[in-house]
Amino acid sequence: MSALGVPAGEVVERALAASRADESIVLVTDAHEASLRWAGNSMTTNGVSASRHWAVVSIFRDGPTSARVGSVGSTSVDQADIETVVRAAEEAARTAEPAEDAVPLLAADGPAPDWAAEPGSTGIDVFGELARALAGGFDGADRLYGFAHHRVHTTWLGTSTGLRRRYAQPTGTLEINGKRGPDADPASAWVGTSTPDFVGVDVAGLLAELSRRLDWSAKTVHLDAGRYETLLPPSAVADLMIPLAWAMEARGAHEGHNAFAAPGGGTRIGERLTELPLTLTSDPADPLLPHRPFVATSASSDTLSVFDNGLIAERVDWVRDGVVNALAQSRATAAEFGSTVTVPGENLLLTGGSTASIDELVANTERGLLLTTLWYIREVDPATLLLTGLTRDGVYLVEDGRVTAEVNNFRWNESPLDLLRRVTEAGATEPTLPREWSDWFTRTAMPPLRIPDFHMSSVSLAK
Repeated sequence: MSALGVPAGEVVERALAASRADESIVLVTDAHEASLRWAGNSMTTNGVSASRHWAVVSIFRDGPTSARVGSVGSTSVDQADIETVVRAAEEAARTAEPAEDAVPLLAADGPAPDWAAEPGSTGIDVFGELARALAGGFDGADRLYGFAHHRVHTTWLGTSTGLRRRYAQPTGTLEINGKRGPDADPASAWVGTSTPDFVGVDVAGLLAELSRRLDWSAKTVHLDAGRYETLLPPSAVADLMIPLAWAMEARGAHEGHNAFAAPGGGTRIGERLTELPLTLTSDPADPLLPHRPFVATSASSDTLSVFDNGLIAERVDWVRDGVVNALAQSRATAAEFGSTVTVPGENLLLTGGSTASIDELVANTERGLLLTTLWYIREVDPATLLLTGLTRDGVYLVEDGRVTAEVNNFRWNESPLDLLRRVTEAGATEPTLPREWSDWFTRTAMPPLRIPDFHMSSVSLAK
């Protein structure tokens, strides 16, 4: 028996065997996590945990495309609770309204070869190399704060049709904040990265970049709100492209209530956004950013359906060579609108730029701003995908090809759709960690972008 009680695959089989519904789906995710935190150049806390979340989806059929669905989740590791959760899901299904996304469940396509394997795991030793590398930074004058988190989530999916899937997903994030100067008003900078295993993380390079940014803050300049030529590093680009990807939903576009609805009806698929050959992709098989290659969900949404559980996720080019190419949709939505089912991805890559680094973009800038990170991003208008947010931990003035000073923070208002329409230069794509969305979405690769007129709508006093 595992540390979490009955092995996850056995939980799936027992719950399916206990079901009295016409059909049922069981998902179990075992999570093993480790964390490390430091503040003021000293390690402060570390810890490990193991937990389980599982759900039973019960389905009562009124016909092939008519069904009532109930879903109940649990974190219990007591095998005596399995039947209780199954019965609760069945009761929820009996009283539910007919599901709008009902289609037949997927049929079995062979056994999962690793079904009985132990869940993936982690431990505090995963941070050994990182801790040794950070020690050098702790000897410096700058004050370092940060957090490292590693988690391995192993998912088992089983259905009453005999379908079985299993996948172990490792995810690691590292964020370091550096401060310099008086405690009352220090200069501040942030760097971060994602990693599946913390092997080979370039901590020295991250610390050098922190120091360089803090050097830039030696001189400060106040600028008013307005539109500025702005260089966005890969992390900031990721924080803008993720909301774009989340908004690329087919039903809302067909029904006219999101930014991908075309004037007069239909969708914006086929519309050119930029003359640059930019391609925005999700690909579970990407060698650097792989993710779970099948649908596993206990609840339906605008882009996922419980009836699609187990559906294989393929590469999707959401934007291809500058043109809107695909929108996320379930099998039911695709059938309704006569289009192709498209599974939303758990990674995001923007390619098609040059080989230029962010430093090379700076060197070719007469006057503009260099952002480092974006923060507190919120949607203002879903019809245009207008977002608002703040800059944080370093906005810098670029003059005659070099950074000359730190400037004040701003509130900004921009739509990532409009940014793609206005972008004039894209550099080399590289793996990056989004600052705002790193708790939910970590697997991204983005280029730096040049925006000729990024809208800084007001000055912010935030530090």
